[in-house]
Amino acid sequence: MADIASQVIDLIIDITGEEEIGSYRDDDLFEEEVLDSLGAIELLVSIREEFGVSIAPTELERSEMNTVNKIIARIQERL
Repeated sequence: MADIASQVIDLIIDITGEEEIGSYRDDDLFEEEVLDSLGAIELLVSIREEFGVSIAPTELERSEMNTVNKIIARIQERL
């Protein structure tokens, strides 16, 4: 799990430039304006490339993938 978490955090940092993302893993990334719709799509593409996990943007509600920990959980469910 730690490896997946660090990989996800690295992906989010690459997309957002938010270096401290690992410090607030339960904060809403959209409410904090760390991610927007375009960033979310970029993240989904990166997740597919990095983990081989495909998550369609319409498949989940935003509230199911709005924190770092929820994103990690969704990936773990599909591995």
